[in-house]
Amino acid sequence: MLAASFARRSALGASAQALRSVSTWANVPAGPPDPILGVSEAFKADKDPRKINLGVGAYRDEQGKPYILPTVKRAEELIAASLPDKEYLPITGLPEFTKNAARLAYGAESGAIKQGIVSVAQSISGTGALRIGGAFLARHYPHSKAIYVPVPTWGNHIPLFRDSGLEVRGYRYFNKETVGLDFEGLKADLKAAPEQSIVLLHACAHNPTGIDPTPEQWAEISDIVKEKNLFPFFDMAYQGFASGSTTKDAFAIRHFVEQGHQIALAQSFAKNMGLYGERVGAFSLTTADPEEKARVDSQLKIIIRPMYSNPPLHGARVANAILSDVALYSQWESEVKGMADRIISMREKLYNTLKDDLNTPGDWKHIKSQIGMFSFTGLTPPQTKALAEKAHVYMTGDGRISMAGLNGGNIEYFAQSVDKAVRGQL
Repeated sequence: MLAASFARRSALGASAQALRSVSTWANVPAGPPDPILGVSEAFKADKDPRKINLGVGAYRDEQGKPYILPTVKRAEELIAASLPDKEYLPITGLPEFTKNAARLAYGAESGAIKQGIVSVAQSISGTGALRIGGAFLARHYPHSKAIYVPVPTWGNHIPLFRDSGLEVRGYRYFNKETVGLDFEGLKADLKAAPEQSIVLLHACAHNPTGIDPTPEQWAEISDIVKEKNLFPFFDMAYQGFASGSTTKDAFAIRHFVEQGHQIALAQSFAKNMGLYGERVGAFSLTTADPEEKARVDSQLKIIIRPMYSNPPLHGARVANAILSDVALYSQWESEVKGMADRIISMREKLYNTLKDDLNTPGDWKHIKSQIGMFSFTGLTPPQTKALAEKAHVYMTGDGRISMAGLNGGNIEYFAQSVDKAVRGQL
């Protein structure tokens, strides 16, 4: 009997073990790899000394190294000397920072700033600002749950807004034939959008194309948005980093507000202050009056509190130290212009090398006319694949490159490799 009981227990134990071996998560499918991460992993695994990584959207100096702005170093010294605490921030962040972030975007002389009708919350960089905005619009925008984004747009926009509860649609932006702005297509699609739809606009340095509307084109877009009663949501991740001027790069936002639009705005300080890992950003909305602003403020807190409770402290202190000190702010503007100017010089050098030195087939004017960190080169997926496998040059499959990854030490090799890829000689 004892043996039979032991056998039954053993069988039951084996059965239980078999059940336990089937994990709760056994049917979770593998997600697709992140295209940027894949580029970086391939680059790291490559042992060739000539290898170049043009996939990552982070600034690099002339030696190809990460760059910490001198103003950021000085701000951190000042913060450390003040012996600050490590207490929680309020739900909407460091009040001094959000005030100065709004002033940077809208302008100190903006009527919305002077009237105190900009509702602003610190966010976890630009991505967090977009997510807060998406959640707020999904919950409170009364007219539509459809958001129109440019085609192409930053890859994270689409899942981010979908996960926020919005329906993502597209409007034409990029003309593959001219490697430029499809302005007529853009206008036609915005005019065809249902009235009171939400439209996402890249304020400057469009990612991934590097193609921006001119001020005159922005004025036309503003008129269409007003005519169709669309709601403009601006994503501004590169203020100052595109042209070298924080004022010039904020033109679209300030023009829309001056023209009477109510807008939403996502800001990031990752690129223009090099605070990538500090995750510093802001989300803001223009409102009708201070009473409406107070109500919007309360609803932003309700969205943020269960999402992440409150934002990080250190990066906001660094950004605010720069924005609130006249001398540091002036120096920072010079540093931002220096970064922008270096990228612009790389565009000039690349264009001249391809066109004049190598006589590479094709029209490469778009290299110079595009702006900001990224450039759509016009290279095809087979050409980018060949560049990675044969020349150790890494970029996304659509031919987008980060201009910040080019420098005096690698740009000639890159141009020569592109020339060979275009000619089919790799």
